[in-house]
Amino acid sequence: MKKIRAELHTHTVLSPCASIEMIPPLIIAEAEAKNIDILAITDHNSIANISAVIEAAAGSNVTVIPGIELQTQEEIHSICLFDTLSQVSSFYTFIEPTLPDLKNNADFFGEQFVVDRTGDFVRREERMLISSANISINDAFLEVRRLGGLLIPAHVNRSAYGLLPVLGFVPQDIDLEILEVSKHVDPIEIFAKFPQLMGYQLIQNGDAHFLHEILGFNQFTVEEFSIQEMIKAMRGQDGRTYNNLYQIIKENNNFNE
Repeated sequence: MKKIRAELHTHTVLSPCASIEMIPPLIIAEAEAKNIDILAITDHNSIANISAVIEAAAGSNVTVIPGIELQTQEEIHSICLFDTLSQVSSFYTFIEPTLPDLKNNADFFGEQFVVDRTGDFVRREERMLISSANISINDAFLEVRRLGGLLIPAHVNRSAYGLLPVLGFVPQDIDLEILEVSKHVDPIEIFAKFPQLMGYQLIQNGDAHFLHEILGFNQFTVEEFSIQEMIKAMRGQDGRTYNNLYQIIKENNNFNE
């Protein structure tokens, strides 16, 4: 068994809300400096920069896993994580027709840059990525699971695009097991503030739009990191375990709430 530190919610310059510093080599350097082993790239409604970050990680101690932060028709954000590029590409092929054909207003929403492994400009993404796909969270969950991935509703307590403020509850008609709570919530107090979360496994991430937000709160004890190993660790199965490093990181890195 290995102890693996993971950051599972990271944006690049492709996401219009991300800083211009969020380019592949700087993202990997920041993760290495913080001893993060696993880094998920989860841009809004797009996967165009994942390969560049994987290439930038070559020769480093960081393994990049592919993902996407999907905004469903309910205006809920969910991070969808996969083991392979093939899986995330299949999922994007599934959702791409459901994305609205709206042009991005870079002056209002921010630029959306596709870059190469060095961070050099390749092209602008003209489609507005901050928009809702015409797909329900239920249908997205089923397709992610069919492909062998994991859908985790993101920052479920947050007023903007969070599951609880939007719906008021955790839906019972889909087999959600793991939920992400905001990095600004103390995990010791979370169930008192949000009793709806009782019975669910909770993770925290940096939801990084800036380099300093790459935090790596999650520590998994697993054989090798994979989606299924992660699920086993969250469940505490077969010797796998999960620990939230929130307090340690907050104290050592002067994490600002």
